[in-house]
Amino acid sequence: MMHFSCDFCGKDMTPDGTGRYVLKMEAFAANDPAELTEDDLENDHIEEMARMLCEMEDADEEPELLPVCKKMRFDLCTACFRKFVNDPLGRESASKFDFSPN
Repeated sequence: MMHFSCDFCGKDMTPDGTGRYVLKMEAFAANDPAELTEDDLENDHIEEMARMLCEMEDADEEPELLPVCKKMRFDLCTACFRKFVNDPLGRESASKFDFSPN
């Protein structure tokens, strides 16, 4: 038997009639088509790349490589699904912090 629990609150959702929702998300870099200009055609791109590679070698740091595409899958209970649908970016819950004066 498959075991499911809510990835947000941890509630057990093993098949007993409890509602379960599957949330799939995909994040990827936006690819806006660039428009070529006369300046783009005049630049020496090989020289520019050589300069950038030299700068990277001199920095002795590895460049931060982000994944091209990230796919995620979450199992949510009914209550957490409802919360997600109403506030998908969590803006409301982030603004509800109430710090006591010390």
